[in-house]
Amino acid sequence: MSQPLGPRTGPRRRRRWLRPVLALAFVVIPLAEIWAILQVGQLVGPWWTIVLLVLDSMVGAWLIKREGGRAWLALREALQGGRMPAREIADGALILIGGTLMLSPGFLLDLLGILLILPFTRPVARRLLTSVVERRLVVVPGAGLGGFPGAPGWDARRPGPGPEGPVVRGDVVD
Repeated sequence: MSQPLGPRTGPRRRRRWLRPVLALAFVVIPLAEIWAILQVGQLVGPWWTIVLLVLDSMVGAWLIKREGGRAWLALREALQGGRMPAREIADGALILIGGTLMLSPGFLLDLLGILLILPFTRPVARRLLTSVVERRLVVVPGAGLGGFPGAPGWDARRPGPGPEGPVVRGDVVD
């Protein structure tokens, strides 16, 4: 029988950050968005605020379509060239996150979404995303991935899980 996880071990300790993040996401951010919309409304008037929100959505949709298409093309070229598309996948993820942020009405998350989508601000976000992923990635030395060309232990003459794994040779019978 397994022991119950205490307060300093296991999943409970890892998810301690979740409650403040959810409070921020569902309470603080919508209040900040409402405040920003009201401030813009007082500055330019209610009708111009609505026009700006609609225009912001239209520009965002155009930008997502353009940059998403570029990211997709770069991903296809990397795969066809036989290289690992790490940068292209990160760009696609950032464009997806930026597009998702732009779905919410308001100016603050739209601004953050546009910063994630624009090609000249995306490298900063890509470096941040890379550092977050690297911290959470567990690498087992000597495990030999063997699953794709260029991976440690890859041998085109010997299919299988890796250099130490079993290989079963056989014929397909219909």
